[in-house]
Amino acid sequence: MSLDERLDATASASPLAPPAMTPGRRAATRSRRGGMLVRTLIVAVVGLAAVSPLYWMLAVAFSSRAELLGGRDLRLWPREVTLENFERVFASFPVATWFGNSVAIAVVVTLISVTTSLLAGYAFAQLRFRGSTALFFLALATLVLPVQVIMVSLFRIVTATGLYGTYWAVILPVSASAFGLFLARQFMLGIPRELIEAARLDGAGHLQTFTRVVLPLSKPLIAVLVFMSLLSSWNDFAWPLIALRENRLFTLPIGLLYLQGQFGSDYGATMAYALLNVVPIAIVFLVFQRYFVAGFARSGIK
Repeated sequence: MSLDERLDATASASPLAPPAMTPGRRAATRSRRGGMLVRTLIVAVVGLAAVSPLYWMLAVAFSSRAELLGGRDLRLWPREVTLENFERVFASFPVATWFGNSVAIAVVVTLISVTTSLLAGYAFAQLRFRGSTALFFLALATLVLPVQVIMVSLFRIVTATGLYGTYWAVILPVSASAFGLFLARQFMLGIPRELIEAARLDGAGHLQTFTRVVLPLSKPLIAVLVFMSLLSSWNDFAWPLIALRENRLFTLPIGLLYLQGQFGSDYGATMAYALLNVVPIAIVFLVFQRYFVAGFARSGIK
């Protein structure tokens, strides 16, 4: 027997050698590869369907008005990229002012909403007091109420308190989120009570325990709450339209009303304006997406 034949025989007899591929294992491997291919194709199709509106928004926003009105052939991208739609929007409307209003309102709403959600979530998750369960479910019951049901009551409240026509008329009614409370409670239920009890044994009060033990462990939760609050307040349209009466206080979503013509629409300007509204939130999501996914996963939200 030659040396090569001996080496082959030794390798096949070695317990470390990989087992021979049987027909059943080959079929199972092909089945797994086929399943992976099908799942990849499904994800690709769903991803394209989700991205296509943003793509057409980009294409229309950077197309000239003459191409949009006079072109008959459908093109996936404009012949010549132009910024005339953005120039027309900035020249016709106080977009910078509306953008600043949206940023100011969204930041203040987010700070207050995230703070209240974290504090209330800690109270419902780690503290025991009479009526806590009933109070928690009462807060969750508000999720089934559409905002249109309470708009009349909110309007009467902000009018009676003298807040109508100010930023606070938009900020205060949405400064507490029932879903944020639910998300925070679910997340903080996963924090071991041993850590809470150890902090209490060391003489820490509830506020010290919350700031020194709970908050450092809640970074994914905070990222989710921040993004959800920013997205909700940034895109809010109905209530700011009612609560704000001066043009200089309007937000970006309200400004879309001014781009709707009586007999037609300037689609290029509309898409350019909508792109200005979408880009900031898209950037925030892309930068912090891993924290959002981790926060939802650890909160038990599927």
